[in-house]
Amino acid sequence: MTYIVHYLEQARHVDTDRFKMAEPHRRIKSALIMRNDNSLCQKVCSTSRVLRQWNRTNSGIIILDKKKKKNALRTFEELKSKQIHTTRSAHQAIAFKLSDIGEGIREVVIKEWFVKVGDKVQQFDNICEVQSDKASVTITSRYDGVVTRLYHEVDQTALVGQPLVDIELEGTTAEDAPKSKEPATKETNETQKEQQINSSSKKEKILTTPAVRRIASQFRVNLSEIPATGRNGRLLKEDLLSYLNISSDKSNEVPEFANIPAPTAQVAPKPEVILEDKIVPVTGFTKAMVKSMTEAMKIPHFGFCDEYNVTKLVEMRETLKKVALSRGVKLTYMPIIVKATSLTLLNHPVLNSSLDSSCENIIFKASHNIGVAMDTPNGLVVPVIKNVQNKTVLEVAKELNLIQEKGAKGQLGLSDLTGGTFTISNIGNVGGTYTKPIILPPQVSIGALGKIQVLPRFDSEGKVVPTHILTVSWSADHRVIDGVTIARFSNELKSYLENPYNLLLDV
Repeated sequence: MTYIVHYLEQARHVDTDRFKMAEPHRRIKSALIMRNDNSLCQKVCSTSRVLRQWNRTNSGIIILDKKKKKNALRTFEELKSKQIHTTRSAHQAIAFKLSDIGEGIREVVIKEWFVKVGDKVQQFDNICEVQSDKASVTITSRYDGVVTRLYHEVDQTALVGQPLVDIELEGTTAEDAPKSKEPATKETNETQKEQQINSSSKKEKILTTPAVRRIASQFRVNLSEIPATGRNGRLLKEDLLSYLNISSDKSNEVPEFANIPAPTAQVAPKPEVILEDKIVPVTGFTKAMVKSMTEAMKIPHFGFCDEYNVTKLVEMRETLKKVALSRGVKLTYMPIIVKATSLTLLNHPVLNSSLDSSCENIIFKASHNIGVAMDTPNGLVVPVIKNVQNKTVLEVAKELNLIQEKGAKGQLGLSDLTGGTFTISNIGNVGGTYTKPIILPPQVSIGALGKIQVLPRFDSEGKVVPTHILTVSWSADHRVIDGVTIARFSNELKSYLENPYNLLLDV
């Protein structure tokens, strides 16, 4: 019988006495690796392709003889470089894994898929939107190819480092890409073919970045109408700015019409009636709240409450609101309060500090990154306005409008929710007077604003007059801040808000 030696890594240990070659003119019928070790014994079926490969790489048949063992070994070493092998298909499906998105996040919840099986994707195309316990993040593709499998359904949990989708790369060999853990099933392939046919008739997707889509949405521009100059038809930010005829600085300004809500029919949602007990896993922002509040309750809280007469603030805001609206900015009380808080923190920097992990050092923060607690469809979040000490009231208002819009759409990212040094919560939107806010570690203080109410108060002449009253509640870390400090801070902020024109002297 004729045998072909197929070299493996252990082939140097093969005993050549076991191999005998028949006459040169006989046809090769099969190839065996003759070893007692079962892990190395495998049969390679003889095909016409194998025969052609053999004829191309071998000039003749070698007869192994016991008397010529030395020559046979040398000839065998030459055959090692001419082994018969096969390659996999050029279209290789790889597992696109969920990479580490930072901040110690280990799992996320799939909120929305932007692709389906059979869709073609390119680099930087949106794959899905995921929600961690801190923020919502859009995952983009790192490859060009066709989606062959989705590993999760909407609202399922995905782990960092585990596959999200399988993408079949075009024009890439198996050696160029990692191997997928689970190949696509027969049903998946059939679904892929059907969806490829359906997707071919759909409108071509616009290739661009989330930042460009945000600007286009802000200015209400149809991206398909803009000529794209980027690679592979990608729409660049410069293309959009050129189309709008604005500079990059003005791309963050909200146009006046963007603040006018579209008329919609207000239909009160029906409350969900629970007929039996059900178990719901703690995920997303709720999980973040459980974790942060558990840590917060280790802090010894000190509370302080007061009333501010903000009648002059109400009058000033009514005047400035029209001016701000003419510049395309919606001005509420919160931007003024945030700026006044920043000015007050300059004189009381300990409220803008934090304790280190060993509670041995106080870290005084140079930036006033003030978080504003906000109720969103995904739950309570605290987006942060960075470097308030360097911004005007109008700039704070613009940024606040932007994060409120992103929060309503569930589009707040990690950069929007991290880095806070001081927090202001506002329960006045819902209703209420006083509350006891919980400090967000590693911060050392937090404030909560109640509803501005018109209440009777005595003026300087002893007459009862209607007065706009704002109630405030402060909580401080009593390990760092004492009662006198928080009282002085509150009184100075009270002076700014009761006499808002004083802000002009210190801004």
